[in-house]
Amino acid sequence: MRRFHPVILPVLLLSVILLDGCKELLPRDTSSLLIPSLRRSEIFGLVAGFGTTFAGVPDMIAMFRRRSSAGMNPRMAAIIGAFQILWIYYGLLILSRPVVVWNTIGVLINFLNVWAYSHFARKERAANQSGS
Repeated sequence: MRRFHPVILPVLLLSVILLDGCKELLPRDTSSLLIPSLRRSEIFGLVAGFGTTFAGVPDMIAMFRRRSSAGMNPRMAAIIGAFQILWIYYGLLILSRPVVVWNTIGVLINFLNVWAYSHFARKERAANQSGS
């Protein structure tokens, strides 16, 4: 059975504990999150969030193209992804669609980066062991 990276499990546990302990802080009326009209601040938030959310995509595309984990730092992507989970919670507290939307997408991108890194690193290790 494959083991988790030693940092991933504590970060996930901390996230679950934090989110579980804050149930009473959850917004009860989330209909305002779904209103189709956007305020100017939300439009700027959506534009700004687009740039920061997709900043990790070029590295991920390069990793998939060269089918190698070389040059990738999975810890950075995992740490950013874990803290983006907290940003999602914060966005729910302040009822900010841009914060929730972009950080949700960012979490998926960062954890896809970590998955791709471990996938290619595992293949590289297997190739090195069979070639030795």
